[in-house]
Amino acid sequence: MHPKTQQILEVFEEINKIPRRSKHEEQISTWLQEWGRSRGFEVKADSLNNVLIKVPATAGYENSPMLILQGHMDMVCEKCKDSVHDFSRDPIRCIYDGGWMQGDGTSIGADDGIALALGLVLAEAGKKGEIGHPPLELLFTVDEETGLTGARGLETGFFEGKILLNLDSEDEGIFVIGCAGGQNSQITLPVEWELLDFKEENSFGFFRLSVEGLEGGHSGTEINKQRANGIQLLSLALNKLRGKLGIENVRLVLLNGGSVHNAIPNTAEAFIALHREKLEKAEEAMSDIRHAFKAEYAKTDPGLILNFEEISREIIFEVAEDKIPRETVSHVRVFSPETEEKLIELILGLPHGVYRMSETIHGLVETSNNLATVRTDGNEVIIISSQRSSSNFRLAEISGKVEAIAKLTGAWVEHEPGYPAWEPNLRSELLLKCKQVYTGTFGKEPKIEVIHAGLECGIIGSTHEGMEMISFGPTIKDAHSPAERIFIPSIEKVWIFLENLFKTYC
Repeated sequence: MHPKTQQILEVFEEINKIPRRSKHEEQISTWLQEWGRSRGFEVKADSLNNVLIKVPATAGYENSPMLILQGHMDMVCEKCKDSVHDFSRDPIRCIYDGGWMQGDGTSIGADDGIALALGLVLAEAGKKGEIGHPPLELLFTVDEETGLTGARGLETGFFEGKILLNLDSEDEGIFVIGCAGGQNSQITLPVEWELLDFKEENSFGFFRLSVEGLEGGHSGTEINKQRANGIQLLSLALNKLRGKLGIENVRLVLLNGGSVHNAIPNTAEAFIALHREKLEKAEEAMSDIRHAFKAEYAKTDPGLILNFEEISREIIFEVAEDKIPRETVSHVRVFSPETEEKLIELILGLPHGVYRMSETIHGLVETSNNLATVRTDGNEVIIISSQRSSSNFRLAEISGKVEAIAKLTGAWVEHEPGYPAWEPNLRSELLLKCKQVYTGTFGKEPKIEVIHAGLECGIIGSTHEGMEMISFGPTIKDAHSPAERIFIPSIEKVWIFLENLFKTYC
């Protein structure tokens, strides 16, 4: 193992002793500031806890342009079901397995803690005269994973450089030169309720209808794999059931699905009241729908499960407690037929999946939408839709389409500020320099990619004019999961590449 690789891993393990969940980066921010000051570097932090460590040029590089090494300090905290790890206080235990480092049943935050470790070791190596480099700014931001708010809040003048090396890509040998912008939209549909009388002992029964076992996945990098959307499948099943049995015999009590804005929803469930006279016909309809779904998604979602099961009245009261008047025991509150119709039409009408492919880069998804979550909340149903595009024009277009469809059903829409696309520049001098260095160092050309996901480069480039940017990093697999791991030999390659890139600025 290269001696610097070992040092980088040691610093990374030190970082992993410090809690750094997104939006809770106070401790790691303080640690980074103390690290820089204890070594004589100029350090500053802003009100968000973003940190900048300024590292002077080594001898011979005094007149070189300033380079920014940038990464984020927060991490996604995930663990196995049987893990007792507490991310708010427990150090993350790292395990070495062959050429890989991984966690002990937890994510390890290599995304993007490895950027912090690389930057700190580079700074210390330059100070000791072990490596030459131009003047550096180590820019470490907060809350990249949940809102890019650290990058969004960087004020003019916080850093000086105009050449940014983002260390937040996860495939060594690939240079990323562009990314999608994104915007989330919250759709709110008001609910009109009716009281359903179930005095007659066998008039209505209560059932849980659910879609489970879908592949799901990242709504940017895996949106082009044609995977099923649990929310849409559930709504399609409900719609077919209502069509077969009549809307008066299928009454919706509650509908929920999805978990987060940037994941394709792999589960969804509805609680319904069903007239018992129609139960046999309902089971036949569900069998037909189940077979149709499994045939359609046999390749993309082989684990698809469509459940239809009767539940007790007590469960209905438990899952929909705030929607059932406590003063009555002979009624249950259900959606009005009109609200039910609007909700199903809205969900089935909203776009999901690839909207447009790039005309300039083969195989790149330019624009997409993820129908991400739906929640019955009080007297409203709230839907989150997440739009992405590498074209700011198309991002506005798909967001406008979401809003127009929602308004047709009487819903209202609130758009979050979003973040801009980083549009690629294939003629960038920085890109040309990096390609030449990589090819000369390793004897093969790097791959050049634009990704359909968000990077902080999009925000930094849009708010700080004249930036040249590129993104790269060591190989990380299964980020944001307990299976997260980093390929140790790829860290050495990134170090050697950086060392040789610095030499071109001498």
